Amino acid sequence: MASVLSGRLALKAEVDKVAEVAQYLWQKGWAERNGGNITINITGFVDEEMAEMPAISAPRAIGKVLPHLKGAWFYCKGTGKRMRDLAREPMANGSIIRILPDCASYEIVADEPVAPTSELPSHLAVHDYLLAKGSPYRATLHTHPIELVALTHSKKWMEKDVATKMLWSMIPETKAFCPRGLGMVPYMLPSSVELAEATIRAIDDDYDVVMWEKHGVFAVDVDIMDAFDQVDVLNKAAQIFIAARSMGFEPEGMSEEQMAQLSAAFSLPK
Repeated sequence: MASVLSGRLALKAEVDKVAEVAQYLWQKGWAERNGGNITINITGFVDEEMAEMPAISAPRAIGKVLPHLKGAWFYCKGTGKRMRDLAREPMANGSIIRILPDCASYEIVADEPVAPTSELPSHLAVHDYLLAKGSPYRATLHTHPIELVALTHSKKWMEKDVATKMLWSMIPETKAFCPRGLGMVPYMLPSSVELAEATIRAIDDDYDVVMWEKHGVFAVDVDIMDAFDQVDVLNKAAQIFIAARSMGFEPEGMSEEQMAQLSAAFSLPK
């Protein structure tokens, strides 16, 4: 049977981006075993023929009602699937789902009945929030960037915007490409409702990348490549900080004045 991606070039391009990012996550050591998750809203790529496709699974409960997702479609990494395998075969290690009219359940449509990530309710809750807010963001990424996670093992860096200011000061590109900085969420049980709600609150505070203490990051953006880029830039800044410390000195960092000049020059949010 042909893949749902056959003849749908725009949809295939989006899924190919997911596969490319999955490969980067594995290469960077940010996706050990089946670590990390990706969910993208593909509703805008669904044509009439695809909309009529029958489900290949029974309806499955989300666990909460998400009113803004009625009729929405998503590509999701599969539960227990490895990023390195998804990079090679995205439709064998992930699936396309649609949200049912009750806004509380979904069904798998293609290509195979691969159960979505166990963190699907959390991801969908964020997507529901983004749509309610009128955000253009359609991608969510959870991964385990080594140096950023290392910072969260010190309470100093978990204080609001302390890590953000340090990371911005390491290299101009950090503030330029991640102008909203890094939100911080204290440790909570992975996949829990509490973690999902805390993440949404952090995004509501105007962060695009949220740090989960001693766990990983959760990033949102217009597509999966942009979400990855934000995490990549922030982690590069953390690497520079740690490299300087490993050389035996405290990095000076850009001054407040230098960062203010950068913000003015590039019209960055304050």
